[in-house]
Amino acid sequence: MNDGRWMILLSFIPYRLRIMMNPASTSLSTQTTDLSRLRRLTANAIRVLAMDSVQKANSGHPGMPMGMADAAVVLWTQFLSHNPKDPSWPNRDRFVLSAGHGSMLLYSLLHLTGYDLPLQQLQAFRQWGSRTPGHPEYGLTPGVEATTGPLGQGITNAVGMAIAERWLANRFNRPGFNIVDHYTYVIASDGDMMEGISHEAGSLAGHLGLGKLIVLYDDNGISIDGPTWLAFSEDVLARFAAYGWHTQQVDGHDPAAVEMALYAAQAEKKRPSLIACKTHIGFGSPHKQDTNKAHGEPLGADEVRLTKQRLGWPTDPPFYVPPEVYEFMRETGAAGAAKQAQWEALFARYAETYPDLAKAFQSFMSRELPADWDRDLPTFPLDKPLATRAASGAVLNAIAPRIPNLLGGSADLTPSNNTLPKGEKFLTRDDFSGRYIHFGIREHGMGGILNGLTLHGGIRPYGGTFLVFSDYMRPAIRLAALSELPVIFVFTHDSVGLGEDGPTHQPIEHLTSLRAIPNLVVFRPADATETVEAWRVALTRQQGPTALILTRQGIPVLDRSRYAPASEARKGGYILVDAKDIDVILIGTGSEVHLALEARELLAEQGIQARVVSMPSWELFEAQPVEYRQTVLPPQIQARVAVEAGATLAWSRYVGLKGEVIGLDRFGASAPYPIIYERLGLTAKNVAEAARRVLSRVK
Repeated sequence: MNDGRWMILLSFIPYRLRIMMNPASTSLSTQTTDLSRLRRLTANAIRVLAMDSVQKANSGHPGMPMGMADAAVVLWTQFLSHNPKDPSWPNRDRFVLSAGHGSMLLYSLLHLTGYDLPLQQLQAFRQWGSRTPGHPEYGLTPGVEATTGPLGQGITNAVGMAIAERWLANRFNRPGFNIVDHYTYVIASDGDMMEGISHEAGSLAGHLGLGKLIVLYDDNGISIDGPTWLAFSEDVLARFAAYGWHTQQVDGHDPAAVEMALYAAQAEKKRPSLIACKTHIGFGSPHKQDTNKAHGEPLGADEVRLTKQRLGWPTDPPFYVPPEVYEFMRETGAAGAAKQAQWEALFARYAETYPDLAKAFQSFMSRELPADWDRDLPTFPLDKPLATRAASGAVLNAIAPRIPNLLGGSADLTPSNNTLPKGEKFLTRDDFSGRYIHFGIREHGMGGILNGLTLHGGIRPYGGTFLVFSDYMRPAIRLAALSELPVIFVFTHDSVGLGEDGPTHQPIEHLTSLRAIPNLVVFRPADATETVEAWRVALTRQQGPTALILTRQGIPVLDRSRYAPASEARKGGYILVDAKDIDVILIGTGSEVHLALEARELLAEQGIQARVVSMPSWELFEAQPVEYRQTVLPPQIQARVAVEAGATLAWSRYVGLKGEVIGLDRFGASAPYPIIYERLGLTAKNVAEAARRVLSRVK
């Protein structure tokens, strides 16, 4: 039997099951007709909910939900394995609406299938306090798997989810016990296909052969500016085929064709699948279908009425859904609950047969750290300067054996980032037993994939690149912070201290830029001992990402018998060394803390007593009680100098109007780093001189 006939036969299986359950259905053709009618009715219900919600909010994107409703109904009723009563079921299929502007498609599906999203929430679309914001937000709306809307991010998250599924399956599945066995489905748009991050993620997904990743591409040919041919004329299917994807093209308004394509995609085990669904944006709208007017604005009251008439729908009341649509969609929810019950019974038998593996799986999914994960954290000799990137690598070597779900990689800078634990294998198309990912030169894709690994659950991911390239991945970092994902970003070569590579690679504004992102903890350790604490913070933090900012150049290891314990760094800022009668406070981060310590000695020779504060993390410092912060930085001591090899823009919050900042508000230069520091004024002498100037002003 050829593949086409086999797919056709498979496509009839759900119908036959319905016949057995419904004796009144006397023929296959009758049952097929009933199913076709229900699919069409449900798709139209989704179109109506999208139109009415956007119209009531007077803002939104009705066109995409109206165009993809037919394909989405097939996916959600016949393929997607999920349980609306338990959105966190570990073995559910993941569904990502990468085209997040079409959020009403997802909200309608969630509502109709029985998630905790009542109709009142759809009626409050885009309003303050609702669970139906303009774009889907993870953690806010039950059933939303990823925060999407910035185009390209969702499909990239999905690549991370598919990697996670395959990695966990490789680790935990045993013969007869496929406890990790699900698909990752995506609906993506023309805009997703244009964004560069989707190219990065698509290329890596094909390279790794992620056979359980299936993308429905809403190929409607319209974007905000108008027809996509204005700027977009490539052969998308040929591009993805070149990446190593399995590709198909169907009429997105033909449910049977979509169904067959999905079965064919599931049958493809070695390649991810892209199904281009040719659709009409704003399907059913008499005057706005196939125009950019249907994309990002309400159809208008008259057009909504005319569209409902064309669809054979009551024009009043708004938000009307026939009872049989609810019945049809809620059946899929009940089927998902039954599948979860079967899985739980399987897992119970698995736990009896493989108790250690079952316990480990549950620990992975709960984000628990092993009790002794930090037992072997390294210590460092005092007689040799050490780059904090090297210290970070030493920490990784110590923790990797104790945190088995730690999975990381680098954007083609592995030996520079020190991100590969000793003896660890990397993932390949044919072998997912390792714990390292070569992301290639795909910084933005790496960021989105790290987010997807976290969103899937079961994995603690980290990824490395140079700090200057955080610019390339900033949207993914921002979404990790917005979604409260505990991703660890390892940024090395943190300043002009990287030296000869020059200003193209020397970050200046990047620390300030990252510190501006809410809920991102930026940690720039002053030495190897603070680097240990940086990893401790990153690994124990559960409600947001952490950026580790690490040096290329060697810096002294602080003698903690002379200075405060490194554990104080977890507070974000602390008194490294104090003075009996404080004249001035010197504040530093990272490698510049050592300049502050040298400046303290110079000032002491002139009878000026300085307190030195190490402030590796502004965010952690601001989270401390005000009493503690005022102990470290007493308000009455206004003579303050900060030193950091970066932009000075935001340091006034700590030095005040009378203080000074020794930093950089210009680009760097190409030279050995000691020369750069000297020529650009990053010296202990200049810090001491600034302290004297500040003291003269304060007095």
